[in-house]
Amino acid sequence: MVQVTPFLLMLSLALVAPSLSAGKCVLTGSWVNDLGSNMTIGAVNGKGNFVGTYHTAVTATTNDIQESPLHGSQNVTNQKSQPTFGFTVNWSFSDSITVFTGQCFMDENGKEVLKTMWLLRSYVDNIKNDWKATR
Repeated sequence: MVQVTPFLLMLSLALVAPSLSAGKCVLTGSWVNDLGSNMTIGAVNGKGNFVGTYHTAVTATTNDIQESPLHGSQNVTNQKSQPTFGFTVNWSFSDSITVFTGQCFMDENGKEVLKTMWLLRSYVDNIKNDWKATR
C-alpha cells in the first residue's frame, strides 16, 4: 500500500486546478469595481488595441463627474488565456490622465476578474509643483 503525504496531495491538486478553468479571460464588455466605478471596453482588434469609456465614482475635484474616453492595448504576443493589458483614461471633467496596467484573470469559479494598478497625473502650474502632480 502506497501512502500519499499531504504535501504530495496538495501539489497534485495545484497542478490539476488550472485545467478546471479552461475559459479565456476576455476584456471586452462592462466592468464595475469595488467603489462603483464602471467601464466599458469595446472589441479588441487583431493588434490588441481597444477603446471604451470609464465613469468613475471617485474624484478629488468638485467638477461634475463625466464619462471619459479610454484607449488601451492587450498583449497578443503569445495568446495566453489570462492576458496582460494597459489603458489610459483622459478625464473629461478635469486636467488629469490616469494610466492603468493589469492582468485579466479567471478565478476559481470561472469568473473574469481584472487586477490593476494605476497612476494619476494631474496638471500643475509650474515645475516647482511637480511633486504634487502624481498620485
